[in-house]
Amino acid sequence: MLRPYEQRFPWNLDWNLLRTFMVVVEQRGVSKAADFLGLKQPTISGALKRLEDSTGHRLIERKPNRFSVTSAGEKLYAECATIFGAVCELPALLDADEEELAGHISIVLASHVVSPHFDDLLEAFSSQHPKVTFSIVVAESSEVVSRIRQNMASFGICLLNSTPKDLDARVLFREFFGLYCGPRHRLFGKRDIALADLRDEPSVSFQTEIEGGPLASVARLRARARLSPGLRGISSNLPEVRRMIIANIGIGALPVHVAERDVQLGSLWQLPPYSDPPAVDIFLLTNPKKRMNQAESVFVGSLTELIKTRSLAERTYTVPRGRRIEPT
Repeated sequence: MLRPYEQRFPWNLDWNLLRTFMVVVEQRGVSKAADFLGLKQPTISGALKRLEDSTGHRLIERKPNRFSVTSAGEKLYAECATIFGAVCELPALLDADEEELAGHISIVLASHVVSPHFDDLLEAFSSQHPKVTFSIVVAESSEVVSRIRQNMASFGICLLNSTPKDLDARVLFREFFGLYCGPRHRLFGKRDIALADLRDEPSVSFQTEIEGGPLASVARLRARARLSPGLRGISSNLPEVRRMIIANIGIGALPVHVAERDVQLGSLWQLPPYSDPPAVDIFLLTNPKKRMNQAESVFVGSLTELIKTRSLAERTYTVPRGRRIEPT
């Protein structure tokens, strides 16, 4: 039986405070949350204090140069994510009685997701169900995880450093990375390039190319080539990494199957090492707590069936069979 305080709590609580608290946790700080929401820092601090007063618990430990979420704050954040996800699903639930399959599918994915299997399934599904609508957001892999955890998207496709305990993750496809230079680089078009020729060359990279990150194996590829310490350019977006390579800002790593067309067009040139390229897995990420609409359920079911029926070897992307990774 609920105590009087517990009965009054949902009626007295300002629900907007929960949204503000979520942003503070996700942005890892009051100042960053204020920038994200377009508000002043005292406004965020005041909202956080009112929420702590309402719950009777300290939620955030705030000290100079230190930010941490308390045990009570972690529990509240998890519940806030569930509440936010349920609210996001209301429009789809209200339309669930449509006879023909309808609804909205929101997809959030990392910038370098290039998968013919996924594209073919998306084309077939959209053709079969013309009343289904789609939205696609490109984000950093960490943001993809955050959005799926909050039920802000139907599913995500991204890199993972480790499998989130509260989410379901399956390998959608595997890709290999190689090093490339642009058309104005001194090594462009040359053959019989030795690995030593790359030593001390300036380079560009993805933000996730850090030791222990999801592209750590790609960082080791750069180390293997002994590129110049430090980076001349960095981005979380594949088209921008590609742009910097072509602009001769520096050598950079790209998925081989993505860069192949640019190699054929004369915009990129693959560099050594050609053997043992690093393999990177790209994951389909879903939230088991999300109550999906019918369109979401059918589409995610089709993706799951694809993963079950196609071997990982079939979903591994590199150069076409019969061709070497080394430029010919």
